[in-house]
Amino acid sequence: MLSYIIWNPNEVAFTIGSFSVRWYSLCWLVGLALAYFIVKFLYKDQKLKDKDFDPLFIYCFLGILVGARLGHCLFYEPGYFLSSGSHILEMFIPMHQMADGSWKFTGYEGLASHGGTLGLMIALYFYYRKTHVNLWRVLDNIAIATPITACFIRLGNLMNSEIIGKVTDVPWAFIFENAGNGYNDAPRHPGQLYEAIAYFIFFFIGWWLYKRSKGTESKENPQPSTPNPQPSKKVGSGFFFGLCLTLIFTARFFIEFTKENQVSFEEGMTFDMGQLLSIPFIILGIACMIGGKWLKRLGAEC
Repeated sequence: MLSYIIWNPNEVAFTIGSFSVRWYSLCWLVGLALAYFIVKFLYKDQKLKDKDFDPLFIYCFLGILVGARLGHCLFYEPGYFLSSGSHILEMFIPMHQMADGSWKFTGYEGLASHGGTLGLMIALYFYYRKTHVNLWRVLDNIAIATPITACFIRLGNLMNSEIIGKVTDVPWAFIFENAGNGYNDAPRHPGQLYEAIAYFIFFFIGWWLYKRSKGTESKENPQPSTPNPQPSKKVGSGFFFGLCLTLIFTARFFIEFTKENQVSFEEGMTFDMGQLLSIPFIILGIACMIGGKWLKRLGAEC
């Protein structure tokens, strides 16, 4: 018999008095904190002004949270959330209306990464409008840090035993005892872990390319008398933004084949909603990496 991994962690990381912090929230916090310090380093490395960095975190946090929440509600459960005024309200507040009409704090149960990505892009545009930092430079810098945040978010999903995989007999399969709804009775693919590992690798690929491209530029344009050489020309071209989108959503597309459907309407579909939503981001990513004429014109305007 194969020895599978029995997965039944406590969803609560620690408790202080009556206040409990769940692993999912902690993973989100760690992921966002790491992105904050990474992008702060990149701004400093590229000699960008501190006053331009200060509002960036707020724009990113709100863009990701609002986008991820609305993405889940509108892409995956529109029939529920658009069915009444109280359900529409649930889209925006971390509470759920009970059968007796009372309200219960539940946190935001349902966040979609595709919506979070779209929300982040919109938020960064508004950030550009406020600071006038080159939009492509902002997108590239955020893209270098994004995979590490995505990694920790998927680790949070793993701790919550959600977004689980299909039944399998691979020796590293997980039995998600906390999953419920009939999903805790057989070994399954740990889809969240597959994504977390992929995103962890993608972060180091992006970081390595950033450091390497800076070194290449220095050799091609040596400036021994300049103590602070300019950053890589690739930062601000959309290359890292395109690379991030292409790698993350290509991985997401193929890993989806190992996952259970999240909603009932996906039954019978050749590609699930996560895969269909990934395709436009992959196309956009490739276009940014190639750098068409229209992207160059847009970059010049920004």
